[in-house]
Amino acid sequence: VQLQASGGGLVQAGGSRRLSCTASGRAFGWFVMGWFRQAPGKEREFVAAISGSGSSTGYADSVKGRFTVSRDNASNTVYLQLSSLKVEDTAVYHCARARTLTRAADAYENWGQGTQVTVSS
Repeated sequence: VQLQASGGGLVQAGGSRRLSCTASGRAFGWFVMGWFRQAPGKEREFVAAISGSGSSTGYADSVKGRFTVSRDNASNTVYLQLSSLKVEDTAVYHCARARTLTRAADAYENWGQGTQVTVSS
């Protein structure tokens, strides 16, 4: 399985951006999909996750109310809608899959190449 994130770019503070992550292979809907981010000089941190059916989600406190995770199992794609962006949201955003809805990065596998989001002030 390969995961490919896209949709990053340069955006002004207060703006919005939608990230996509498309998976190859089968059984996409069986897996939890998570978004993580890593800023320069910082550790990777959990952002959001969504269950296989899409009925359950989880968010980091730092993005709750501003970011929304969703998925379309028919197209093997998970989305992360970024809104009210802040400079501190600048990072490389990665998607990965897991078998349980968790914030723990070590539970996730098949990390794809990330997509850079840069928020300017």
